[in-house]
Amino acid sequence: MSSITVRPPESQVSELFRAAFRRHAAGVAVITAAGPAGLTVSSVASVSAAPPALSFSVMGSRSGRALLEAPSLVINLLGPGHATLARDFASSGGARFTPGQGWADLPTGEPYLPDAVAALRATPLHRIPVGESTLVIAEVVAVLLGEPDHPLIHHNKDFFIGTGKPAPHHINPAP
Repeated sequence: MSSITVRPPESQVSELFRAAFRRHAAGVAVITAAGPAGLTVSSVASVSAAPPALSFSVMGSRSGRALLEAPSLVINLLGPGHATLARDFASSGGARFTPGQGWADLPTGEPYLPDAVAALRATPLHRIPVGESTLVIAEVVAVLLGEPDHPLIHHNKDFFIGTGKPAPHHINPAP
């Protein structure tokens, strides 16, 4: 591991920060709202089990702004068959909400993926601006569980399928 400079320039820290998080694998979700609006995120995290709450961050794209203004959202946790859909919702010109993507609407109007690993309907509790992003904390009000499957993972600017194989409990030291 390289040494840490006491106080590098802010632009250098930002670039190194992005590089560090490219090395951090994260689950992938498409967050949707009625309209429809949606985007791919890899920042979903559990906040609390009682009451059930989660968080995610959104940047200021058109889709991001629509999600920030929505009174309710669906967080679709993606599985191995969703890599193309994740790419489409990650880019501004990608196909969205097409019949072939398998969308359905909840009775409350939000689109969701019936074949997602899980779809969590949530209502925003807090929207906190942080730099160029907004951190959203939302209460989960309904959960639809799909088939248990391996998750879709984002790592180093690409999508992978989690294997489900457990990591070893110990690592043998190098000789």
